[in-house]
Amino acid sequence: MNKKELDFIIQEGEGYKIEFKENLDKSFSKELVAFANASGGKILLGVNDSGEIKGLKITNKLKSQIQDMANNCDPSISVTLVNVGVVLVIEVHESVDKPHKCSFGYYLRKGANSQKMKRDELISFMAEVGKLKFDEQLTKQTKYDKSLVKNYLAQANIKGTINKTTMQNLGVVNKEGFLNHAGILFFTRSPRKELINAYITCALYKGKEKVHVIDRKDLAADLVTQVEQALEFVKRNTKLGYEIKGLYRKDLPEYPTEAIREAILNSVMHRSYLERGANVQVDIFDDRISITNIGGLIKPLTKKTLGTIAVRRNPLIADLFHRIHLVEKMGTGIKRIKEECREHGNVKFEVETDGYFIATFRLKKTTQKVTQKVTQKVTQKVTQKVTDNQKVILEEISKNKFITVKKLSLIINISERKIKENIAKLKKKGILIRVGPAKGGHWELK
Repeated sequence: MNKKELDFIIQEGEGYKIEFKENLDKSFSKELVAFANASGGKILLGVNDSGEIKGLKITNKLKSQIQDMANNCDPSISVTLVNVGVVLVIEVHESVDKPHKCSFGYYLRKGANSQKMKRDELISFMAEVGKLKFDEQLTKQTKYDKSLVKNYLAQANIKGTINKTTMQNLGVVNKEGFLNHAGILFFTRSPRKELINAYITCALYKGKEKVHVIDRKDLAADLVTQVEQALEFVKRNTKLGYEIKGLYRKDLPEYPTEAIREAILNSVMHRSYLERGANVQVDIFDDRISITNIGGLIKPLTKKTLGTIAVRRNPLIADLFHRIHLVEKMGTGIKRIKEECREHGNVKFEVETDGYFIATFRLKKTTQKVTQKVTQKVTQKVTQKVTDNQKVILEEISKNKFITVKKLSLIINISERKIKENIAKLKKKGILIRVGPAKGGHWELK
């Protein structure tokens, strides 16, 4: 390792595979054990928690102390020591002889923390010894999309050259340059070529059952883009109300946007990718949104402890999302979803955990007064100028400016050709205008 690589790692900050320690202390063996029991990692000795290089005097005595600590763990732990200026980098190798313990007990790396395992956790861990986490399993793929890596580094506020070393530091390739599953999901344009079930299906239904599909999309880009596109699908296919006070208008979405985003993120982070016959599903009904992923709660999580402790089925995927500031480290996602729903006031949040994990956002009232106010204003102005079908078109557009001709056809129950004819007449009358292109644009009422 050289100074340039060290600077890159410090920019990344502490994470699942990186720990900063300013000095060598008695608790150092906890970090050794935690990394060995997880997926390995690096400890930067001489760097404080804020990422400042404080430095220390690196002597043979210091190295011997660290090696003795590693040897005194039960069983002993393999480490590699490298000097980089005044920083000593201790690389802890993932063990093939888990679990390890030190004088303080058994520890495991969870997110950016080394946590002591309780009895039940230790029993579960011992049952899983020898199993490699899905997101860290290697593939035969070496090609990745440099533009996706560039965008990711920019979101993470990391400056660095895009090469194999950078990808190793992100934890997504091995020394030979082979991508693991996390690398496939984040840094290739079509993850489904390698992982057939790595996509999100979004669907809009007419009514409250899965019978009449109005709109459907299979989202199969990189994982970050999938989440963004799924959220856009929800925003495009749910109502937007308004609250008008004086000269100012406040948008009031039908569902709390940040809560929906958090639920979609949770679904792609915590799903079981080993189940090849299922994928993440986002379903929108008249009265609710359901977000489903296969994979029940993993130990020691229970329905009661959801939102209070952090347990990750795919820790590397979670860590990569955390680095671009999309998730927190401490397992607070469910708690934040509930808070967002309470603040919104018209949505009840429910969770089912029987084999699948289903997050449901259920409307308390299926219509919003603020939307009705806008609709009334529109219809009062144009009642004498438009037909009944045209009035319904205007009402639906006032609720959702991104609504499509296909969706209007299904709602009003007339052909798409008739919808287009009515829209042309409304545009000619100066009541309706189109802003932007056919794809990606929106409607505005004059």
